[in-house]
Amino acid sequence: MIDLRTTLLARQVIAPGIYDALTAAMAASAGFEALYVSGAAIAYTRLGRPDIGLVAMTEVVEVVALIRDRVDLPLVVDADNGYGNALNVQRTVRMFERAGATAIQLEDQTLPKRCGHLRDKTVIPAAEMVGKIRAAVDAGVNQSTLIIARTDAAAMEGVSAAIDRAAQYVEAGADVLFVEAPQSREELAAVGKALAGSAPLVANMVDGGDTPPLPAAELDGLGFRLVIFPGGIVRSLLRTMADYYGTLAAHRSNLPFADRMLNFQQMNELLGTPEILALGKTYGA
Repeated sequence: MIDLRTTLLARQVIAPGIYDALTAAMAASAGFEALYVSGAAIAYTRLGRPDIGLVAMTEVVEVVALIRDRVDLPLVVDADNGYGNALNVQRTVRMFERAGATAIQLEDQTLPKRCGHLRDKTVIPAAEMVGKIRAAVDAGVNQSTLIIARTDAAAMEGVSAAIDRAAQYVEAGADVLFVEAPQSREELAAVGKALAGSAPLVANMVDGGDTPPLPAAELDGLGFRLVIFPGGIVRSLLRTMADYYGTLAAHRSNLPFADRMLNFQQMNELLGTPEILALGKTYGA
């Protein structure tokens, strides 16, 4: 497993979005070095609801623990706005660390928060967020745990104000900076020029969102060292689910969809069922 802190200082890391142990295992098998536990994707899949602050902190902790039991890769975990004030942030950091988080992302939105690419977001004062970041740093037990500070201020206050906030957040102790939803390549470049020298930067690629989907190499040239794709897997699965259920309802059979599915044996091979059963036999299970 890579050391995420030192790796981000040296080169770019791509982190696909995941939301459970199965997506984590599939992403790991594809060769990714780090994974992004998306709060939005958890809301979509566990609740069947949009990313508008409905997921509880303890629900994310449960998800992270199950993922950590399945994969041994750095986990960047979306902690929304810390689920409250600075004291809530400290409890969140402690519980996320124990569950297996490698990096914990905190944002400066108000309660309840909403997806960074939805309209009508609001943010707390920068000074309040500075206090939350300091609280997060103080609460950490593992010195290798990264605190990622995200600002959503660009949508309301402009990208210059968001850059100013991010500069305050790194001074407060944040290890990685995340200016959410720049609306053009020029704004991405401005973020990189102003902040890349102070901390590794996050770029969030949301298809159909506010930020243009630039190639990773171009983002790297602009100074973005952690590129995340939080909800891509859910959007992909939603398309497949709509097709599958529509076909099943129309034909009352899986046969017309069979060439787009794994069969039972293929699924179990992918999950490692034969190896697990063989291991159990060594213990008489």
